[in-house]
Amino acid sequence: MTRFARLLREHPGAAPDLFTAVELASCAGKRRRVEHLAARFGAKEAVLKALGTGLGPRMRWTDIEVTNDSQGCPIVSLDGAVAARAQACGFQQVCLSLTHTADLAIAQAVAVRGNNADVSRPAGDCGTKAMDQCAFT
Repeated sequence: MTRFARLLREHPGAAPDLFTAVELASCAGKRRRVEHLAARFGAKEAVLKALGTGLGPRMRWTDIEVTNDSQGCPIVSLDGAVAARAQACGFQQVCLSLTHTADLAIAQAVAVRGNNADVSRPAGDCGTKAMDQCAFT
């Protein structure tokens, strides 16, 4: 967390290259803003690793947008070269799990081929990381 906070402090122009306007706005009013941004950045890295590329040619960090649904569960939207890579691999969903403390941010992403709409879970059950809502747009 310290390194990420230092990055944002020493390079204030980096934030718009790493996060969409929606991500920055959603974290702006939070008491632990840096932790929330660090978790989202970790999610972006996890998504790229799930796609097997890391940040590849023509890919931008802002091609991956991490937001929350109405119940607070993390969701991801892909755009540009990242979305093209996901489609080329046959991935139709990316499921996210995020956590953070004052010292650490962790994210996990699972790219899923096919539709997992038949998974039987209570709608909006964030305790299961809302697998019924883990789609990207």
